[in-house]
Amino acid sequence: MDLSSNTVSGDLKVRFTPDMATDRLVFRLWPNGPALAGVGAHLDVGDVTVGGTGAATTFANPTTLVVPGSYPAGRPVEAAMHWRLTLPGAVNDRVARIGDAVRLGSFFPILPWEPGVGWDTEPPPPQFAEASTAPTADFDVTVSTTPSDLGVLASGAQDRPGHWTATAVRDFAMSTGRFSIVTAVAHAPDPVAVTVGASASTGVDPAQFAAKAVNVLQTHSARFGPYAWSTYTLAITPALGGGIEYPTFVMQGPSTIGRTTSHELGHEWFYSLVGNDQGRDPWLDEGLATYAEGRYEGTIGGMRTTSIPPGAAGHLGEPLSYWGANHSLYNQGVYIQGAKALATLGDLDLVDCALRVYVARNAYRIARPGDLIAAASSVFPDAARTLASFGAHSSS
Repeated sequence: MDLSSNTVSGDLKVRFTPDMATDRLVFRLWPNGPALAGVGAHLDVGDVTVGGTGAATTFANPTTLVVPGSYPAGRPVEAAMHWRLTLPGAVNDRVARIGDAVRLGSFFPILPWEPGVGWDTEPPPPQFAEASTAPTADFDVTVSTTPSDLGVLASGAQDRPGHWTATAVRDFAMSTGRFSIVTAVAHAPDPVAVTVGASASTGVDPAQFAAKAVNVLQTHSARFGPYAWSTYTLAITPALGGGIEYPTFVMQGPSTIGRTTSHELGHEWFYSLVGNDQGRDPWLDEGLATYAEGRYEGTIGGMRTTSIPPGAAGHLGEPLSYWGANHSLYNQGVYIQGAKALATLGDLDLVDCALRVYVARNAYRIARPGDLIAAASSVFPDAARTLASFGAHSSS
């Protein structure tokens, strides 16, 4: 990362074994989506090789890089490329620069492969949302910064200066800045090393966020199953009104200690551990994380009785493209309606039990609505009919 040139660049190497034959490799370049491109972000790629040999590439659209070829099932393929990201300014998004504080989420080319399905190529959202899909993978990341004394917080664990590893995660994200850092340990139920860093300009006491993160980790793990990793890191940076989740790593703004903390930690189970295609089935992560938030914050009763407005009511299973065209309804239609649908199933302790079944059956996979409905039906025989009344179906 070179702040003097306002860029981040790197070399990406991927070893990928498709479980189905495919005639192309696909990489998503999310900073080229309309929201971030509209404020000056841009991700370029070059020097693409497959198996060490230069490869031709095409763009299906600005966020979708295609490498044509013949890739048999079960045969590992190694691809590599150089990439260069131009940073936007102080925007309320996952890629941003505010002085020497930088947020880097969904910032490098990533494979959107869904086992048993193939490439997930949903269009990028026009709003503050994500359409990402990725299988779990092991990441080995080396980071250098200019200036060299910037602090770095990132996914996974740092094992030596400038080097991080993250195991069985869907993505890798990081933040840089002048951080005030505190650490703590959560028991979820195994020990989890919690690190919270707050950019100096935020004026935030990171100890308060760390205490809440520990409490939420322990509560969520008791409800939904063990936290899957040994670390959890939270970076608090300026000019961010909410939170942005990544496996083992979350970005939050300075005034978000309340429900944002419990919501984003809910995503460590729902998208990070149990994945989903966030473009096709956004309610499977946002609705479930909102339910987790409501359970922790004691607000789920209000969500259960909330009136969902026309255009959102009964449309829970719609893809993100629907909500892009109905953006004003997105929060009520996906977040709140998803939590309401779950809470309507019945006794909340039994809903928690159904979600534990869902997590146990689908950990490290990319789940579909039918997987959640099947898990809920193991506890609530009427689950399919109840969830269908909100617009959630096995075939969606």
